Amino acid sequence: MASQDWFDKDFYAVLGVQKSVSEADLKKAYRKLARQYHPDSNPGDAKAEARFKEISEAYSVLSDATQRAEYDQVRAMGSGARFTSGGPGGGFEDVFGGMFGQGGPGAGARRGAGGFEDVFGGLFGNGGFGQTTGGFRGYGGPTKGHDQAATVGLEFLTAIQGDTVTLERSGGKPLQVKIPAGVKDGQKIRLRGKGAPSPDGGEPGDLVLTVSVRPHPVFERDGNHVRVDVPVTFVEAVLGATIEVPTLSGEVVKLRVASGTPSGRVLRVKGRGVVTPKGTGDLLATVQVAVPSHLSAEAEQHLRSFAAALPPENPRDELIARARG
Repeated sequence: MASQDWFDKDFYAVLGVQKSVSEADLKKAYRKLARQYHPDSNPGDAKAEARFKEISEAYSVLSDATQRAEYDQVRAMGSGARFTSGGPGGGFEDVFGGMFGQGGPGAGARRGAGGFEDVFGGLFGNGGFGQTTGGFRGYGGPTKGHDQAATVGLEFLTAIQGDTVTLERSGGKPLQVKIPAGVKDGQKIRLRGKGAPSPDGGEPGDLVLTVSVRPHPVFERDGNHVRVDVPVTFVEAVLGATIEVPTLSGEVVKLRVASGTPSGRVLRVKGRGVVTPKGTGDLLATVQVAVPSHLSAEAEQHLRSFAAALPPENPRDELIARARG
């Protein structure tokens, strides 16, 4: 899927990475920026929202190996090249605010009936260039239409829970697309016969959707497990406590923190992870001991008395010994 505006957009610069960046480092850079500019972290900030969309667009292209290779080729060709769609009537329009690329200049943003913006975060394009027909005037039977590609940008919880989205086809009926629950970032969904029509009466091509999942400010997916960092106070970690932990459903569950729990220990909540046909994951809560930034004079005096009552041990002795071999 080539887009004319690729000539004017340096997606590598948007994500602050080099052209040679690895897939892992690319994802790391994207997650860092997405967390920084996510609308949930910047309510009412139009500039942050625009930056977040720019970051999402860049990652949606560079995270897909096929689109990244095509993007690199397009950029290398320079601004003299132009691309057109595979055939009339083959395009789809973004019901939330973008245009799926038809290759022509001047394509503007559009909104669907719901007024939502660019949930798909990508452009539809034709599946190739210069394909010759093998239809009734060529060789053999009718030619299958071009496959079309698009990137579906989903919020973290939407990808976990699944949803049905509507694509408005240019000049045709809206297309209902069911996003299954538990889809992963980078996963592809092929919709048979929903691509570009055949130029000579053959079967239409397919529509291939690549899922791009936006990071969540609290949860992070690990296979079918969901991870969350949970702060506990020093006193709770030392003496033990029962704490509340958020889950994907919005409910909170109670977890028992044993006395003497160190920072970094993982507590497991069975069955509160991602639900898929192949199984259900768990919620993994990582304990993070919170250190108070301010103490009253009285509290500081009590803490010093507590420290004086402890045995004279250095918790770094074993670390230093192992490092020295």
